[in-house]
Amino acid sequence: MTLETIELLTAEEPTASVIWLHGLGADGHDFEGLVPELKLPKELAIRFIFPHAPNRPITVNNSYVMRGWYDIRSLEFGQHEDAEGIHQSAQAITQLIDQEIKRGIPSQRILLAGFSQGGAVVLHTALRHPEPLAGLMALSTYLPLNNTLTNEAHPANKNIPIFMAHGLQDEIVKYQYGIESRKLLEKNKFSIEWHDYSMGHSVCADEIKDMRDWLLKQLSN
Repeated sequence: MTLETIELLTAEEPTASVIWLHGLGADGHDFEGLVPELKLPKELAIRFIFPHAPNRPITVNNSYVMRGWYDIRSLEFGQHEDAEGIHQSAQAITQLIDQEIKRGIPSQRILLAGFSQGGAVVLHTALRHPEPLAGLMALSTYLPLNNTLTNEAHPANKNIPIFMAHGLQDEIVKYQYGIESRKLLEKNKFSIEWHDYSMGHSVCADEIKDMRDWLLKQLSN
């Protein structure tokens, strides 16, 4: 599966890449407008890549066809997960990582980010990736296929920096699912920078500031 993407460059010759996945029913444009709000210095020279998820029927939405990284068969944490869809999307994101490496960006300068369903895919992908990545941002999301992580996590990313954020009033991906996911990750010896905010299933100004600070820390080396 090859994904269509949108690209935004903060400088003509990028030295780092951020691959950012949207949530269910959105598309790659969803977080495009956030890049200027991050107010990152031009010297960081980042290529932002926003892929579009493929269209697929979503079971919990009466099988309505929309952009999604995988099917949602249940709204309960860890129940009836679409393992095949998650693996297909993970492979597609791995292709984007490989593409960036071919364009001259080392894996240690490639960062994955995702919101909601997109965050679930980047968590699944990054922790299993065989080359060290710069970090991952998992926003308003949860850890999918969590019972396979212990056996599948790759040593190359055992120390990957992880930024997780969640809204206290999230009505779509429950706050408790985020907390349970963080605990599962910590149980597997991953270190999490956790943030929560008084918001629903969205992004807020304080979160954007915290993401900016975290990105600066990971990519300013």
